[in-house]
Amino acid sequence: MKVLFYTREYPPHVYGGAGVHVEYLARELSQLMEVEVRCFGDQDKEAEQLRVLGFNSDSLPLNNTKPELAPIFRTLNTCIQMNSGVMNADIVHCHTWYAQFAGILSKLCYGIPLIVTTHSLEPLRPWKREQLGRGYDASSWIEKTAIEMADAVIAVSQETKADVLNYFNVDEKKVSVIYNGIDLDEYSETNDTSALDKFGIDKLKPYVLFVGRITRQKGIIHLVNAIRYINSETQVILCAGAPDTEEIGREMKQSVEEVQKIRSNVIWIAEMVSKREAIQLYSHAAVFCCPSIYEPFGIINIEAMACKTAVVASSVGGIKEVVVDGETGILVPLEQETTAPFEASHPDKFSRDLAAGINKLMADKNLRETMGAVGRKRVEKYFDWKAIAKQTETLYKKILNHD
Repeated sequence: MKVLFYTREYPPHVYGGAGVHVEYLARELSQLMEVEVRCFGDQDKEAEQLRVLGFNSDSLPLNNTKPELAPIFRTLNTCIQMNSGVMNADIVHCHTWYAQFAGILSKLCYGIPLIVTTHSLEPLRPWKREQLGRGYDASSWIEKTAIEMADAVIAVSQETKADVLNYFNVDEKKVSVIYNGIDLDEYSETNDTSALDKFGIDKLKPYVLFVGRITRQKGIIHLVNAIRYINSETQVILCAGAPDTEEIGREMKQSVEEVQKIRSNVIWIAEMVSKREAIQLYSHAAVFCCPSIYEPFGIINIEAMACKTAVVASSVGGIKEVVVDGETGILVPLEQETTAPFEASHPDKFSRDLAAGINKLMADKNLRETMGAVGRKRVEKYFDWKAIAKQTETLYKKILNHD
């Protein structure tokens, strides 16, 4: 059996959880079958049972095209390129809407069964219109078409499965829940502190950590606004890069600069750090904070838990299936109005509640350490990539009637 992955992200060009997912799932599946990855970029690698080939997403001339539409047209062009050449896969497996048009073409033109993993859903990300303009209508159409024509849909959490069934015309029997995973050997507590030295973090004082992109979805602005309520002795490390839009990038810059005027222990690392550096930051953090307003799974939480760090996270989406309130961390309710369900109804209250959770853990080292130890055990029990690869292989065989 051979599976062909279509994805926007693949190392070294990874900026989000979907890219992390594809990297590790492809690696583990290649121990079970032949895997080919076609992605956006310049990759050209081949190992035993794993072939990776990048396609140039910038090759389409778009002079005088509206800036917000250029990413859509380049994405479609890349998906067409991905369907060129030899197509000998038994299964096509798509990750994020960026690559789903490639899967649509493969199913229609080559008759290859299509599987879609839903890392997030466009109907639940209306702020993407800020980034894509009317292109958001195109991305939403691509996603809807791919999900509804897929032979199987993988949801990364039970909550995401419910969202798929709510927003799309899909037979429930076609939707399976398979969690994200983690490399338990790679993501583990480390004594190395070179990254802390590099970024000017005081190793003698505890810190709360954020790791993620600058986007409405990740709720980073709510955490920045919470800083004024966090104990002044607590360092705040914001590892946040890759802003979705210039607007939110400016908003982030202004918000951080304002809070840095009143306290000097706020460090903004405005870049996507390496995996080794992230593991160090997780390992030495007293608390990890995930303030997302929408999160189908939240792979960053299991990364922190694997490094034995207690978590304070918003009680939304798949996070509720990852972080156990009172055992591996603290879940903070996010009040949302039905008229605007994707923003905090009372943002200052949400920021205060995030700060209260952080302050509670900062004041109780024993509780933090207990939660960190329990979190590591939970990750080991439920989120091992090897087991997840076997679940995925079983689904492939079911689609191909090989079981």
